[in-house]
Amino acid sequence: MDPFYQNSPEFSSQTSEDPKPVERRKWTTKQDTILISAWLNTSKDPIVSNEQKAGAFWKRIEEYYNSSPQLTGLPTREASQCKQRWGRLNEQVCKFVGCYEAAVKEQASGQNDNDVMKAAHDIFENDYHAKFCLEHAWRELRFDQKWRSNCGNKDGAKDKRKEPAEVVPDLEEVRPPGVKASKAAKRKKHGNEAAYDQLESMLVVKENISKHRLLERLLAHKETLSEIEVSLMNKLITELL
Repeated sequence: MDPFYQNSPEFSSQTSEDPKPVERRKWTTKQDTILISAWLNTSKDPIVSNEQKAGAFWKRIEEYYNSSPQLTGLPTREASQCKQRWGRLNEQVCKFVGCYEAAVKEQASGQNDNDVMKAAHDIFENDYHAKFCLEHAWRELRFDQKWRSNCGNKDGAKDKRKEPAEVVPDLEEVRPPGVKASKAAKRKKHGNEAAYDQLESMLVVKENISKHRLLERLLAHKETLSEIEVSLMNKLITELL
């Protein structure tokens, strides 16, 4: 082949139209914080059915995340990207929870919070042979009971820590029981519990009767009442009205 044609772009194996590799965008601390907020708020939303599919759950998180005014002007994230990032955050923070609790148990007299935090980082690095770089995520999640209930890492020892599962939270937990549910629960009580409730009601009635009799005696008192007796009478009147 003529060298001219061989070097021509038309016959080249690599053309300018070849797709370029997609650049992987790193997550910033702010983006992590908004993703965590999206997960927490979506998992606690009482409007959403607790039987929601995982796909619908992550679609809601995607919408929550992309609608944040703090991310105006930044590229949006897809549900799959949010799910993948949350998986890493959840896994690493769950592991660090165990390390932190182990550090607290081993805290020596005179050590402060900074010493405990340093010890937790050392335990993490020793256990997992990597540095923990998501302390901002841990601080967002550490006191949230909903998240902790989904994070199975309660023990400090490495061999007792478990890898967190991908969970769509059960939203039924955040709803207060309705009237029907409360009545049904009462009907399901065992005999001993029902007897205890009946006895408790009887004691309340008996106590009220005693208060009524005492109040009647005070009101029927012909002599001037002392300050203590007046105070007691007023208290009984208030309680029985």
